[in-house]
Amino acid sequence: WITTINNDGLVNAAPFSFFNALSYNPPFCLFSAGGHTNDEEDKDTVANVKANGEFVYNMATYELRNEVNLSSKHVPPDVDELEMCGLTPASCNLVKCPRVLESPINLECKHHSTLTLPSNSAKGVHHVVIGEVVGIHINEEALTEGKVDWVKIQPLARMGYMDYTHVTKVFTMAGPKGEEFRPGQIGEHKDSKHWDRIEEEWDKFKNGK
Repeated sequence: WITTINNDGLVNAAPFSFFNALSYNPPFCLFSAGGHTNDEEDKDTVANVKANGEFVYNMATYELRNEVNLSSKHVPPDVDELEMCGLTPASCNLVKCPRVLESPINLECKHHSTLTLPSNSAKGVHHVVIGEVVGIHINEEALTEGKVDWVKIQPLARMGYMDYTHVTKVFTMAGPKGEEFRPGQIGEHKDSKHWDRIEEEWDKFKNGK
């Protein structure tokens, strides 16, 4: 769910199925916007990022699924999708465009680069927009013992067609025994409170217990 502003300060909010994290230090993320032909104007989100150099990622959740769906409606550029969807804009710290207050996790992003991919169909090119994450907001209600509780917030995901899913179960799995610890593998340092438990579970598995 990406929020941007145009040169007149009007807010745009739009959901994007193609979104992902790219790196850790510094953190980068991307979203891909398509659906236009080469000679048409960019989607509002892409045009706003191009003009102002920033955007905010807002995590879409199962609880917000109807608002996410409504915000995908094609409306004129002067329509505020947050207002249309009954959502609350909240100020950011390092970018001018607002975040979605109802979203449990928000990433403030500065535009890094845009890669335009060609298309063989009438739907046109895709713009892959890459941003550096410069600020993070996490609602305390999304946390359990200091970590993001994915089952509690139930992130929303597009599966294809008109099908969606949401997180209702997670599991932890250590990497192959003997390999060096890889940052980001479990989202924390090797000496974290969870690492010893993971090592114990691996030993039990290895010994057939």
